[in-house]
Amino acid sequence: MLAILFAHAVAAAVAPLLVNRWGRQAFYPLALVPLVSLVWVAANWPTGQESAHQLRIDWVPELSMDIDLRFDTLAAIMSVLVLAIGALVLFYCASYFHHHDGHTEKRLPSFAAELVAFSGTMFGLVVSDNMLLLYIFWELTTVLSFLLVGHYAERATSRRAATQALLVTTFGGLAMLVGVIILGQSGGSYLLSELVANPPTGMAVDVALVLILIGALSKSAIVPMHFWLPGAMAAPTPVSAYLHAAAMVKAGVYLIARMSPGFADSPPWRPIVVVLGLATMLLAGWRAVREYDLKLILAFGTVSQLGLITIMVGSGGGDLMLAGLTMLCAHAMFKASLFMVVGVIDHATGTRDIRRLAWLGNRAPSLFVIAALATASMAALPPFLGFVAKEADFETLLHSSSLGPWAPWVLGGVVLGSVFTTIYSLRFIWGAFARKGLRVPSARVADLHPPSAAFLLAPGVLAVAGLAFGLAPGVLEQMLDAYADAVPGGSDYHLALWHGFNLPLLLSVVVLGAGIAAFALRSKLRQARIGYLPLGNADRMYDTTLRALDYASVKLTGSTQRGSLPATQSVILLTLVLLPSLVLAFGSRDQPHLALWDSTLMPIIGLLMVGGALGATILRNRLAAVLLVGLTGYGCGAIFALYGAPDLALTQFLVETLTLVVFVLVLRTLPAEAEVLHMRRFRLPRAALALGVGATVTGLAAFAMAARNSRPISDLLPDAAYYRGHGANTVNVILVDIRAWDTLGEISVLLVAATGVASLVFRHRRFGAAPRVPAGSAPAGQPDIGMITTYSPAVGDITWLRGSEYRDPRYRSLVLEVATRIIFPLIMLLSAYFFFTGHNTPGGGFAGGLTAGLALVLRYLAGGRYELGETLPLDAGKILGVGLGLSAGTAVASLLLGAPPLSSALISFDVPLLGSVKFVTALFFDLGVYLIVVGLVLDVLRSLGARLDEEMPPAQMARRVAR
Repeated sequence: MLAILFAHAVAAAVAPLLVNRWGRQAFYPLALVPLVSLVWVAANWPTGQESAHQLRIDWVPELSMDIDLRFDTLAAIMSVLVLAIGALVLFYCASYFHHHDGHTEKRLPSFAAELVAFSGTMFGLVVSDNMLLLYIFWELTTVLSFLLVGHYAERATSRRAATQALLVTTFGGLAMLVGVIILGQSGGSYLLSELVANPPTGMAVDVALVLILIGALSKSAIVPMHFWLPGAMAAPTPVSAYLHAAAMVKAGVYLIARMSPGFADSPPWRPIVVVLGLATMLLAGWRAVREYDLKLILAFGTVSQLGLITIMVGSGGGDLMLAGLTMLCAHAMFKASLFMVVGVIDHATGTRDIRRLAWLGNRAPSLFVIAALATASMAALPPFLGFVAKEADFETLLHSSSLGPWAPWVLGGVVLGSVFTTIYSLRFIWGAFARKGLRVPSARVADLHPPSAAFLLAPGVLAVAGLAFGLAPGVLEQMLDAYADAVPGGSDYHLALWHGFNLPLLLSVVVLGAGIAAFALRSKLRQARIGYLPLGNADRMYDTTLRALDYASVKLTGSTQRGSLPATQSVILLTLVLLPSLVLAFGSRDQPHLALWDSTLMPIIGLLMVGGALGATILRNRLAAVLLVGLTGYGCGAIFALYGAPDLALTQFLVETLTLVVFVLVLRTLPAEAEVLHMRRFRLPRAALALGVGATVTGLAAFAMAARNSRPISDLLPDAAYYRGHGANTVNVILVDIRAWDTLGEISVLLVAATGVASLVFRHRRFGAAPRVPAGSAPAGQPDIGMITTYSPAVGDITWLRGSEYRDPRYRSLVLEVATRIIFPLIMLLSAYFFFTGHNTPGGGFAGGLTAGLALVLRYLAGGRYELGETLPLDAGKILGVGLGLSAGTAVASLLLGAPPLSSALISFDVPLLGSVKFVTALFFDLGVYLIVVGLVLDVLRSLGARLDEEMPPAQMARRVAR
């Protein structure tokens, strides 16, 4: 099973190369991948549920994310449909794309890769026993479907159809994910085989089943989420034949069939499955008899029969399961064949409108024979498999014990839906191939060249298969019986072409007679004005819903984000105050025990912090206010130090210093003092909000500490850090080992923030390094501020920093330049010390990166923007990218070595003179953190520093520096 998945992944990766080299002929070797995989399926066919092939690979056992694959009878049946029809569709593509335009051919490499990847993904879905793994494949089919449906990206209809399918199926998938988690937690396992064998019960399980059914029904286009499938007919015909007839839409039906043996008797299951399935069959059948596009006739017919299959496999009972699986196989054969027939017609005539087609049966007799065979199976004519399946449906519904007194009503609805099936089957074959009373072919058919044998091979094979299995249904029954017998109650029904004269045969005659009569009298029925029923239009409802959501989002965004930073912050902070406070006020809580301070230094530090905070609110000078805000941050770092957290204190001091520098860089573009009128506006509401935020955060912390009723995990972290993470610095081990996933997410946010800031400032060209001193330039060239080149005794004749030569001498400081030249290497040495020793002492990649960033800040402040380029002449974006790649690469490296992602190992070796040297592989992850922090600081200095230096007028810059 892994080999099949791996083969499809490799084929998807090389498909673009093959198509670029061989063109559409590359589809032939690509078709061999599912074809050879089909050979493995046949050779390893399970004889019963107890003989299922199983494979388990531990991946993330703590999250139940193990690779559990199970190849039983149901998986084998679905694998045959997925792989066999996938191979035929790939073979069909070589002829289908023969005469397409250049734009389509340019996207053909990606199309081939996506189609092969879909085949492998669908196989992975049907063999997944772990529900979480199944969900991953489930969403992969959604994404690949979006790409395949939107293949003709230049067409608005294709883009709309792809987006619609993505939104609907993703909504269902998210609901299903919640249901999967609830069901897995309730049942104590995420394995479908275990849950079905020992189904849990209870209200939570019922809710989970409803959510899972939402996902399954949305995938299989069941009412009210059926409208996306007809819209998806904007996709190329091979996509319709594969995804929307045989594969993707069967995923929901497969999941229902997989879970039905264990959960069909749950209170919400059968009513949802039967009612919605029957409504789908009738509604879509009614729509199919009113369409003129051949593809839409088949699309609505697909939706209708998906409703029937859902009823059969989801109602419970072995006989119903056997009949439902038989219909599933028959439908995949005739509907995929008919979609490919439509592709041939569209390819040859340029239209799918039955009002523009006539005499096509005479001009393409081979195509007509194939279409007639497949349509006869769809209409349930003997001796085709469609007839055998429909007879089985009628018989098993008639004697269904699981449906009880509702069985006759369900059977009546299925009979009515089958009448619609007969009508649109006749409508399809007549509309595409009949002469329609014309003496000559229509203009679209007159110049038709008969399709090639290669073009007709794939639909022909499927059409003949429907006839062959109809003549010998016992072969199919042997493959399906093992799963049907495993359903509670077993299966006593046997597939046969002839069961004698009985009620199901009479119902089949009634269905065919009523359907033929309705089709023959269609003109009179149209005159009787029964062609309209007030059923509504789900597609328009979808559009209306999206418009309403767009309107609501615009109104909500407009009321909360008016372009004012204070207003936006107020909304965020008000939510922070109200929501937790209300939950805390009306929820259960423990009485907190408050201790004001543990040391005499704490009230002193607290008074300084409070004084700084109050001073920041009344000062007009922005720089002074920022410095007082920084005082509160330094006070917080001092409290960390008093509580024995030197690592947090160090990080707090470094972050606070760097934040002050960033504030100062931004404040250069603002007036030195705030306007009095502006400060007085909304002073009382702002004060109330500030006090509310402080009280809320303090209260939440106090109540959270009081709610602890067991040993805190922090007591276990030092030992875990030392014995498992091989480090004595618990904080650093947490960041790079125990909670490395969190750190990876946080540094990704840092990268996005740096990129966003730089993109806003640079606007047009975001990437690049800081400016450097031009080679061969004379000293005291073009200054940053003004055009003054006079001598200043404050500077002297010695150049301490190369970039400072390009600054105005009036604003250079000899003391600062000399101090920077001396201190910079020491700071970088300290940065390296923090990095290398951070696993055992205060420091780490984050602290080391911040220290190196402060060294860059010092060089920039002393030497200007040219000095920044001379200090680190590298592109900040590349440094960020290398850092993120290094951190993420450690996760991949762990997997390749057979360990969980982001796990670390201890490496020790002896070095002459130095002795034994030990280091942890988490050092490489920490190096990525270090580079990202350095890249972030460089990006901020390059954008908010050097870029603003370049853009600000000299006079304005001089005033800012003077202040």
